[in-house]
Amino acid sequence: MKKLTLSILAMALFLAQGAYVSAQQTLSVTVYNQDLALVHEARELEIAGGRSMVAFPDVSARLIPTSVQIRVVNAPQSLQILEQNFEYDLVSGQALYNKFLEKNIEISTKNKGVLKGQLLSSGGSDIVLQKEDGSIDVISREQIVSAEFPKLPEGLRSRPTLVWDVNNTGATKRKMEVSYLTNGLDWHAEYVGVLAPDEKSMEFNGWVAIENNSGITYKNAKLNLVAGDINLVARYPVLQKQGRGQVMMAEAGPPQFEEKAFFEYHLYTLQRPTTLKNNQKKQVSFFPKADVGVQKIYKYEGQVEPRQVSVLVEFKNDKAAGLGQALPAGKVRIYKADTDKALLFLGEDAIKHTPKNEMVRLAIGKAFDVIGERKKTEEKALGKRSREQSFAIELRNHKDQDVQVVVVERFRGDWEIRRSTLEPAKKDAERAEWNVDVPANGTAKLEFTVLMRW
Repeated sequence: MKKLTLSILAMALFLAQGAYVSAQQTLSVTVYNQDLALVHEARELEIAGGRSMVAFPDVSARLIPTSVQIRVVNAPQSLQILEQNFEYDLVSGQALYNKFLEKNIEISTKNKGVLKGQLLSSGGSDIVLQKEDGSIDVISREQIVSAEFPKLPEGLRSRPTLVWDVNNTGATKRKMEVSYLTNGLDWHAEYVGVLAPDEKSMEFNGWVAIENNSGITYKNAKLNLVAGDINLVARYPVLQKQGRGQVMMAEAGPPQFEEKAFFEYHLYTLQRPTTLKNNQKKQVSFFPKADVGVQKIYKYEGQVEPRQVSVLVEFKNDKAAGLGQALPAGKVRIYKADTDKALLFLGEDAIKHTPKNEMVRLAIGKAFDVIGERKKTEEKALGKRSREQSFAIELRNHKDQDVQVVVVERFRGDWEIRRSTLEPAKKDAERAEWNVDVPANGTAKLEFTVLMRW
């Protein structure tokens, strides 16, 4: 019987799996920001007449089998697909050992020569063989030179493969279009902003990061990115993702993506083919640098953080700012140059999907020299389902310039401000905001009374 060694495994796999002709013609990958992608490709296959098994290799290792869609382009009525199998048990040394448990193999070792016997165990650092006389050999993996197996076990593949049982009553050359969903691909946006010295404007550019952990490489693919949250009935198991490092990106060049609305989402198409390697994180410039006007905001929300005042920057996503396009959800990192022009990292925040002409507000950090203090000064029950509360808020500014602090208070149920030393600047169903001017090296107070019903 011809023996199979690991050194000639590739050739044996080709013979065992059957020869096929598969010429890839087009490939597109549409990636969603939910660990999901749609792969669409067209190939020309050579399919024998009558009943046969057809291999469609090089598909994602994390393909969702029930999502596969097949279209026969030429004379589809003469090619019937009877059955489909997704084979993803890939060949490896350990896979061969596992398949040959309790079967006879040969192992060449450094010190003991050739050992033959029934494989009892292959886990851990040792191989255990039972010889014909019943004695047991325990061989350290470090001592193994090569292993020989009688044949290639059924079911092992060199690459993840779709296998179809077909009945062909027409031409042997067939153009097939195959689409499937797969886990293991994800993307997100990353933005970089550099504040001007006066903190009234900011250089802003964006990148997209695409991660491929699907098990295969997609060569020269048309790349589409979908921004938006699609509804999924159940999440499929996902691989543990590697950490996303903080990187300072180079200035983005000319726009490479074409953006358009698609259903209730936004679609971004890269205007050139690209290759997505397996286990790779690719970054592509999203839009060129924009100079946006920004406003620096101090925000005090004493119900959440009794003493700390948050620092934010705000800008409008419009054409006047050099933007005016849908911004996908992602992380924004803000920097500012020191007096020696070295960039220092100020902080980061995440934005949600932001349509054009909407405001973007980024929380950067906490103010060192601006402090808040909130006290409840009075509380009265006006009935079983109503209460009146009074608060005093003091803001202390230790900076050498005046600042304005936005004070935010949140309420539940039916409420109204009965008395206030300042008129609220904004109100909605859940909150009120006041703009409080605090002088340099000074203090300012806000006092208000709220009536709440429930």
